[in-house]
Amino acid sequence: MSASALTLRARHRISNKLEFDRVFKAKARKHVGPLTIFAMPNGLPHLRYGLSVPRRVGNAVTRNRIKRLLREALRHNQHDLPSAPDGGGYDWLIAVRPHEAMTLEQYADALRNAAAGLDHVWRKRAHKNDG
Repeated sequence: MSASALTLRARHRISNKLEFDRVFKAKARKHVGPLTIFAMPNGLPHLRYGLSVPRRVGNAVTRNRIKRLLREALRHNQHDLPSAPDGGGYDWLIAVRPHEAMTLEQYADALRNAAAGLDHVWRKRAHKNDG
């Protein structure tokens, strides 16, 4: 896979409060260790993500390290994460609770597990709405 296929650009970020609130209100979430991942189909051909790492997680150095590791895990796994039932991508919000920083692979495993569970939730909702 080319290096450009593994980039996360500005269009991949959820940055404003309205978009965060829309995903929170969809009420589809999965707890995996210290992470709570919220998801919602976005109708776009790619995923978008937002991170919420509050001060209680640690000092600025700790919070930034966790954010870097989460972005890197997303960057490497973005093409392996499931697509939404409509064929588009998902909006992912990752909320972090206080914990000792994990390794990149542990964060990647947590994201993959949450993605599978949330995709199942959205496919069930789509099936329920179809029939």
